[in-house]
Amino acid sequence: MLSTELLIEAFGRIRGVVHPTLKDASVEVLTFRADPEANTIAWLVWHLTRVQDDHIADLMGDDQVWATGGWVDRFNLPFDPSATGYSQSAADVAAVRSSSELLAGYFDAVHARTIDYVGTLTEPDFARIVDTRWDPPVTLAVRMVSILSDDLQHAGQAAYLRGVANRSGL
Repeated sequence: MLSTELLIEAFGRIRGVVHPTLKDASVEVLTFRADPEANTIAWLVWHLTRVQDDHIADLMGDDQVWATGGWVDRFNLPFDPSATGYSQSAADVAAVRSSSELLAGYFDAVHARTIDYVGTLTEPDFARIVDTRWDPPVTLAVRMVSILSDDLQHAGQAAYLRGVANRSGL
């Protein structure tokens, strides 16, 4: 199996968690918090999508779907348009009150772009240095693993919260 095929499969697994988590979820379910400081499903899905969008756009040397696809306006969040969720407060988490359809739409747009980009890569591309701020410098392959790891963790957290919200009667 080629690296590109493996990545397409892995990114598909994220989609396979996100979609059932969002399916028919009310705003109450999407904004359910296990405690006042906890993340919500809406924030987790928004954040994992923003991170993927940000990192893939950077790898491509292109603009983010968030801006070019009009998602920043549709979400209408009280954050700087460049925000991806890092270092956000509990109040910021609570501000993400988007519908499941909006979250899924943005996720699908980013997912499609990611899959298209991965399809353009060749095996030698994976050794390309993409970030020299680290020691050792980060290769494209390592950055892809980082994106996948972060996104799968957050997708799993969102799926878990969906179950907790459902069991609490929402």
